[in-house]
Amino acid sequence: MTVTDEPYVSIGELQVRECLYDFVAKEAAPQTVVSPEKFWNSFEDILLDFAPKNRRLLEFRDELQSKIDSWHSSNREDGLNPEKIQEFLSSIGYLVPEGPAFTVDVKNVDPEIANTNAPQLVVPVDNARYAINAVNARWGSLYDALYSSGIFDSSGESDSGTGYDPVRGAKVIAWAKNFLDSIIPLDRGSHTAAIKYYIGHANDSKMELSIALKDGSIAKLVHSELFAGFQGPMDDPVEILIRHNGLYIRLQFDRSGAVGKSDLAGIEDISMEAAVTTIQDFEDAVAAVDAEDKTRAYRNWLNLMKGTLSTKFKKNDTIVQRTMNPDIEFIGTNGKPISIAGRSMMFVRHTGIHMYTDAVTTATGEQIPEGFLDAMIITLCAMHDLNGNSALSNSRTGSIYVVKPKLHGPEEVAVTVEMFGRVEDALGLDRNTLKIGIMDEERRTTVNLKECIRAASNRVVFINTGFLDRTGDEIHTLMKSGPVIRKEEIKKATWLTAYEDWNVDVGIATGVHETGQIGKGMWTMPDLLNAMYENKIGHLNAGANTAWVPSPTSAVIHALHYHKVDVDDLQRSLESKPRARLKDILTPPLLGNSKLTDEEIENELRNNIQGILGYVVPWVENGIGCSKIADINNVYLMEDRATLRISSQHVANWIHQGITTEEHVEKVFREMAVVVDRQNAGKPGYKNMAPDFHSSVAFQAAHDLVFRGCESENGYTESILTARRREAKNKYQEANS
Repeated sequence: MTVTDEPYVSIGELQVRECLYDFVAKEAAPQTVVSPEKFWNSFEDILLDFAPKNRRLLEFRDELQSKIDSWHSSNREDGLNPEKIQEFLSSIGYLVPEGPAFTVDVKNVDPEIANTNAPQLVVPVDNARYAINAVNARWGSLYDALYSSGIFDSSGESDSGTGYDPVRGAKVIAWAKNFLDSIIPLDRGSHTAAIKYYIGHANDSKMELSIALKDGSIAKLVHSELFAGFQGPMDDPVEILIRHNGLYIRLQFDRSGAVGKSDLAGIEDISMEAAVTTIQDFEDAVAAVDAEDKTRAYRNWLNLMKGTLSTKFKKNDTIVQRTMNPDIEFIGTNGKPISIAGRSMMFVRHTGIHMYTDAVTTATGEQIPEGFLDAMIITLCAMHDLNGNSALSNSRTGSIYVVKPKLHGPEEVAVTVEMFGRVEDALGLDRNTLKIGIMDEERRTTVNLKECIRAASNRVVFINTGFLDRTGDEIHTLMKSGPVIRKEEIKKATWLTAYEDWNVDVGIATGVHETGQIGKGMWTMPDLLNAMYENKIGHLNAGANTAWVPSPTSAVIHALHYHKVDVDDLQRSLESKPRARLKDILTPPLLGNSKLTDEEIENELRNNIQGILGYVVPWVENGIGCSKIADINNVYLMEDRATLRISSQHVANWIHQGITTEEHVEKVFREMAVVVDRQNAGKPGYKNMAPDFHSSVAFQAAHDLVFRGCESENGYTESILTARRREAKNKYQEANS
């Protein structure tokens, strides 16, 4: 049976794929107050009211882009002038008037989002193993992260083959102890000289931490308030809990352990609170193209909300079962039990309003907005958390945190907020239960960010920046204005620096940082953690209180930055800073009179096209939405659809503007297909693209992304990828039927 053959169930005026209907009826709806019949009838009412609004919003996008294309084609000189651009964008309603000052007013936000500055993971929800790993990445071993990352001086290490290197291990422990000295200093001596940690009474109502040093003296913490609790006997604790800059650190003791037996104080490990929040992603990190794929992803989300998600996999010839971590119990400094979270606080990212699905259709076969389906089903699943059906709760304040991607401007935000209210009414939830994260990744949202936030002022808990999607939209918007500069040069361009600053400035001015998150984008090189440690602290120094990381290990490394920088103090210092200039944001990243050499053009094309092919193959052939892909220099990058958007739009722009030709790009495509085939040689199930390029569905998909790049809606890649993935699935099913 192909993906288009799965039967539908008729309910009202809707046709629902059988697997999805059964999931709602048998798995999601039970233990809620919502019957399957009420669910689908309510959803039909929402579609009746909001599907036409969705179409009008998309038509307005196209109308604006048509006007922009026409203006840039006729005003080549003015198209380089930001003042002229601003005047034109205001005249067509792209740039809306900015209203008076205001402050967001959002209630019932969990402290992980409202008050905690920490790393954030984004993970494909359709992969149960990755989803659980991300949830459990709230805690991670500092020793393991340091050992694998090499952020310390690794010179002079012994040659121990592939096993444990004791010289490297000693450097890890020394680095970690010095780190403790820097954030939880002792009133005398150093943590490196500690031989015993124990708990005593400071007074009748409060306990204190004491540290015996090898010279016989007793040290205390300079800042005694950092001691938060302990496990085990007071005179020989198993764990000691420290809280610094709002993040917990656990000193774990075991004098018989592999590390603890040789440590003066018996410290076996230092566990860091790391990925305090996680985005479980239904969008760019997944390849869900039909009802079967969506149902699998919804099921994982449901089991996350129930606290029951588990998975088994083989590791080193052993079957491992992974489940969600429980909360952790300690004795507080007042002698009473306390519980701290064992799991990351979960957001969920829906699909954008431009995506349509046949998982549900109207009676006449018309596809529906996929994001509407996400809103209803994902919220229904989250009700299990709100209703206490889970032993492992997510929100303790009764909220559901939704990141909504690819919204263009305040009108689209306002319609999304209105639709969320209807979902709440349909499912019997209090108003503003659904919180919203606005991804500032589209140009029309950036330039109207204050008004976007105003439109969601009672719900917004997250805004962020992202180089890849934002640049992809910049290139597509300016497609007719001229050739864009090289990607590496774009990272230094006036508009991008202003955009990053503008997001923080507007977020602070509207108070988003007081009850929510101002975020920064992904570190895409998961193996280069030393470089991440050196550079990603810049996100905090820019005023962000969270930033994306690609793995649990990188979350631990990035967490170190939040102990080095007091983000709350830094954000307060930015309140009086002049706001970034709209003029700078509207300065286009175009070549103008600059010239590129043949070598520069060739290198840019090869880099872009190799990356496109490398990512598209697993997406189309294997349904893998987020991949660790070798680039042209064999550096592994964590990639998702945003990568495709910028790369395909960049090449499409250069073809359209005559920097290169279709024939040249075709030649590079074929050369890079051979390179990608070689990089994947020996991988089980990999299908070579060369030399039979025409029969390779993956090659044709990548080809379409570039050669149809100008006509693709806002430069998005989803429609092409979805069609080609369904083609590949059908071919596979037909071959195996």
